[in-house]
Amino acid sequence: MERGSVCPQRSLDATGLSVLHVVQPGEGGVARVVLDLVTAQVEQGFTVSLACPAGTPLAESAAGLGCELLDWQSTRSPVRHVVRESRHLAELIARVRPDVVHAHSAKAGLVARVVLRGRIPTVFQPHAWSFEAVDSRTSALALRWERWAARWTTRVVCVSEAERLRGQQAGVRTRFSVVQNGVDPARFTFDTDPHAARRALPALAAGRSNESPVVVCVGRLCMQKGQDTLLQAWDSVVARFPDARLALVGDGPTGDELRRIAPPSVTFAGAVPDTAPWYRAADLVVLPSRWEGIAVAPLEAMATGRAVVVTDVDGSRESLPPAHHPLSLVPPDDPAALASAVIRLLDQAELRTSLGRQGRQHVLSHFTVQRVGAAIADVYREVAVGRHHKFREPVSP
Repeated sequence: MERGSVCPQRSLDATGLSVLHVVQPGEGGVARVVLDLVTAQVEQGFTVSLACPAGTPLAESAAGLGCELLDWQSTRSPVRHVVRESRHLAELIARVRPDVVHAHSAKAGLVARVVLRGRIPTVFQPHAWSFEAVDSRTSALALRWERWAARWTTRVVCVSEAERLRGQQAGVRTRFSVVQNGVDPARFTFDTDPHAARRALPALAAGRSNESPVVVCVGRLCMQKGQDTLLQAWDSVVARFPDARLALVGDGPTGDELRRIAPPSVTFAGAVPDTAPWYRAADLVVLPSRWEGIAVAPLEAMATGRAVVVTDVDGSRESLPPAHHPLSLVPPDDPAALASAVIRLLDQAELRTSLGRQGRQHVLSHFTVQRVGAAIADVYREVAVGRHHKFREPVSP
C-alpha cells in the first residue's frame, strides 16, 4: 500500500477498538501503569498490541496478558538511533493497523508522533513532562518539541491536574484529559503486620532484629527519584533509631554511586518482579522524588496499608488524603525536612497504622486500575469512535 492510502472504513464502538501502546522505558512505574492498563483493556474487549523493547520487565510481564507483543528496539536516548527506531515503529504500525496509538513517556511520544503526524488518532501520556527532567539547555529543546508536536496529538492524557496545568502553562496547545494513576487492590493487599513479610525476604531476614524499624523506598535509582536525598537524611534517622534499616528497591543509573555512599544499614534489593512484599515489610514507605506526574509507589504503599512520606511535587497532593498533607509531604531536595518527617512517623506506631488504614480507603475510593481502564476507554471513544476514521499509513522517515 502506498504512503497516504486508506483502507475501507470500519464501524467502531467503544470496546471494538484496536489500540497500539508504544512504550519506552520498559521498566519502572511507567511499565507498571501500562501493564495494568493492558490487562484492563484485554478484559474490556479491546484488541491490544504492545510495542516495547524485548527483554525488558514490561515485555516479559506482558507475555501472558493476551495482547500482541511487538519487539520495538529503542533506547531512552532522545537522539541516538531515532531514525532507525522511527522506521521500525512505522513498520509495526502499518502491520498492526490500529484505530488508536497510545504513546507513553517522552521517547515513545517523540517517535510515535514523528511517524504518525496525526494520521491516526494519537494519545500521548507523558508520565511527567520531559522538559522538567533535564538540564536547562535540553529542557528548552524538549519544551520546543512538545509545543510543536501538540499539532500531531489528538489528546494528551495527564496523570494529575498539576501535570496538566504545567503543560498548559508551558504552552502545550492541545486537548487534555486527566486520568490519575491507579493500582490493583487485589495485588496490594492490606496487611498491618510487617514482621512475617520481613521473614520472607532474605535481604531483610538476615542481620538485625526483626523488630527494627524498616523504611522502604521503591523506585528506579536515578536523579528523578531522589534516593541521594534520602541517604543524606538517613544519618539523622539512624541517630534517633540506631537499629533502623532502609531498603532501596529498584535499579538504575545512580545505583553505583548510591552504593558507594550508603552506610551498612541500607539494603539494595535491586529490581524485583513484585514490589508488594517490600511494602508489606515496611513500617514506612518514602519517595523523595524531584519531579513526578503522579507517583505509583505511594499509591501501592497506601493500598498495602502503609503510611508514606513523599516530596511535594506534581501529583503528590492529589494522591494523598488531604488530612495527611502536614505529616506526609516534605519539600524536594530537603534532607532535614525529610529526616524530620520520617523520624516523627517512626516514633508513633499508632499514628502510622491509622494513616495506613486511611490511605488504603483513599486508594480504594479514587485510585484503582478499574477506574483508570474505564476513563481511558472514554478517551479512546472520544478520539476514535463516531469520527469517520480511516486508517492511514504512517510516514516513514
